[in-house]
Amino acid sequence: MDIILLKDIDKVGGKHEIVKVKDGYGRNYLIPQGLAVVANAGNRKMLAELVKQEDRKEAKRLDEYKEIASKLSDVTLKIGAKAGSNGKIFGSVTNVQIANALKDQAGVEIERKKIVLEEEVKAIGTYTAKLNLHKDVQSSVAFEIIEE
Repeated sequence: MDIILLKDIDKVGGKHEIVKVKDGYGRNYLIPQGLAVVANAGNRKMLAELVKQEDRKEAKRLDEYKEIASKLSDVTLKIGAKAGSNGKIFGSVTNVQIANALKDQAGVEIERKKIVLEEEVKAIGTYTAKLNLHKDVQSSVAFEIIEE
């Protein structure tokens, strides 16, 4: 069954992609949850128009993304974590904590899905996270893990 995804779905595809899934998965889960629609001729035309509209919106926001990227290039976030005597923290730092730190310390709201950690953060120190703000604008932000 071919469907058009309305949202990003892990291990299936991205928003506005036409993908082939098993009939039961599409009919019983994706379509009733509002995550997808059947990829018939009418919906494909609707998809083309919707993609055009979203591209126009994203083009307008491109300057805003570039401004955010330049603003964050020289910022170092400080994130507190409980740590043991050897400098190893309890648990790990996630992209949600980085998103909250960006909001609190830099005044910039970025979705957690746009923040990518290249390595697990499990010790006190300085790290870097990638920010995928737009398909044409990628940036990185430095953050330091300090003991609370």
